[in-house]
Amino acid sequence: MKTCANKSDLRRIRQRRGFTLVELLVVIGIIGSLTAMLLPAVAAVREAARATTCRSHLRQLAVAVQSYHDDRGHYPPGTWRLRDDGFQETRAWSWLARVLPYIEQYSLYREGDIPRRPILESGVADRQVALFLCPSDSWSQRGPRTDAGNLEGHPLGQTNYKGVSGANWGLDDGVDIDTKFANPSTSGTQDGLADGDGIMWRSNGRRRIGTQHVKDGLSYTLLLGEDLPERNRWCSWPYANNAYGTCAIPPNFTSDDIGHWPNTWSFRSNHPGGLHFARADGGVMYISEQIDMAVYHGLATRDGGETNDR
Repeated sequence: MKTCANKSDLRRIRQRRGFTLVELLVVIGIIGSLTAMLLPAVAAVREAARATTCRSHLRQLAVAVQSYHDDRGHYPPGTWRLRDDGFQETRAWSWLARVLPYIEQYSLYREGDIPRRPILESGVADRQVALFLCPSDSWSQRGPRTDAGNLEGHPLGQTNYKGVSGANWGLDDGVDIDTKFANPSTSGTQDGLADGDGIMWRSNGRRRIGTQHVKDGLSYTLLLGEDLPERNRWCSWPYANNAYGTCAIPPNFTSDDIGHWPNTWSFRSNHPGGLHFARADGGVMYISEQIDMAVYHGLATRDGGETNDR
C-alpha cells in the first residue's frame, strides 16, 4: 500500500541535498589556506632532517681524517701532479679518496688501487659515495659530473664536502690570479694552493701537516666545509684539485662563471642562511653567511695567532 509523503517529509528531503557551488568553493578555499600554512612548516621539518644528516656526514668525515692522522702521524696529503704526469694520467688523489678505508669503503679503495693507479684508469672515479653528498643538494645526487675542472669530459663522482685550505689567496705558484678576494696569510704568502695556511690543501704532500702544527687549537680551526658542485666546477671527490676550498672567498658567494676557480674555489650550501663546517677536533658548527670576514679568516688558519674569543 503506497503512502504519500507529507510536507515535513519533503522538507527534510530537500534539506539533505548536497553542497552548493558557493559552499564547495568556500571549503576548497579553506583547505587551500590550511595547506599554504602547513607547507612551510613541513618544508622546515624536512630541511631540519636534511641538515642533521649533513652534520652527521661532516662529523663522520672529520673522524675519518682524525683516524688517518692517528695511523700515519699527519693529515691526508694532497698531491697536485706527480712527476711529469699530465692531467689525463694524474694520480693526484684527494683526501676524500685517501680516507675511504676509514668510512667503510675499503672495497672501493682496493678496487681502484688508490693511490697508485691513475684516477682516470682506476675504474672507480665515477662512483657516487653517499657519505660525500649533502641531502639538501639534489643536484649533486644526480650522478657523476663530466665537466670537473682539469678533467673535463670524464665522469667523476661528486662531493659536497671539501678540505679547508686556509684563508690566504691571490697567487698560484707565484702568478697573480684574477680574484676579487686576495688575502695574504700572516706570513705574507698568498698562494693558498701551494702553501695554504689551513690544515689541508691541494699540494700539502710536500709538507706533512699534523696536529702539532695547529697552534690555534683544534677546536678553533676549520677542517672541512660544504660546497655545491652546481655552483663550482672544481668539485669532485677523486681529484685533489677538486676537493679543497678557501675561506678567503666569503661563504655562499656565487659567481656567474662557475668555471672561474679564483672566485669559486670556496664553500657554499643550500641550507638557509649559511653552511656547516667540521672543526679539527671533530665537532661540527654552523656558520652564517653574514659572518665577519676577519673571524671567518681566523677560523680557517691553523697558526694565525688569533684570539680564541670567536
